[in-house]
Amino acid sequence: MLSAAVGPRASTHSETRRAIRRRRRCLTSSEQALAAERVAVALAQTRYFRASRRIAFYFPNDGEVDLTPVLKLAWAMGKRCFMPVLDTLRWNRLWFAPYREGDPLILNRFGIPEPAVAARHRVHARSLDLIIAPLVAFDRNGNRLGMGGGYYDRTLGFLRHRMRWHKPRIVGAAYHFQEVPRLGRAPWDVPLDGIVTDRPPPLWCGSRVSV
Repeated sequence: MLSAAVGPRASTHSETRRAIRRRRRCLTSSEQALAAERVAVALAQTRYFRASRRIAFYFPNDGEVDLTPVLKLAWAMGKRCFMPVLDTLRWNRLWFAPYREGDPLILNRFGIPEPAVAARHRVHARSLDLIIAPLVAFDRNGNRLGMGGGYYDRTLGFLRHRMRWHKPRIVGAAYHFQEVPRLGRAPWDVPLDGIVTDRPPPLWCGSRVSV
């Protein structure tokens, strides 16, 4: 969602962000760890995860669901894992850098870790099979509310203009309480194809999904 949005929709989204971020930050370490394990189990059972060879994860920030358990599973299964990296020239876009356990990391301008790899080793979203995306809120129509910067929507904007399904598939990871009744969809929004939470089963959304 673009940070430049104005009007009632922007105001409602701001209120939703504040409330859910506050609730996430109130979770204890044990509650976070339990949710991370449950999300990993649910995600690992999906056809998307099993069939994908090149998967993008994320480093948790601001109380987001930790994907470490499923990331370790992906490494053990021989999958190629990637992490989002801010574009240094166009700051509102993401690239994806390969990441293996123990690889060196650097902090981006938001204080979020990124793999310390040369730009030539980064890949475009088109080359991935699956992207597991963080979010602040979601609804059952696959609408995703992010932190407000619009990075994923801009990066994945090419998916809005395709009549047939093309990779990557986009699955959100969240706590169950991040679900809201309705978010609405702006022209620039890229909907999710599924959501996995700490309360199974996964939710599949949108006409592009074939389960």
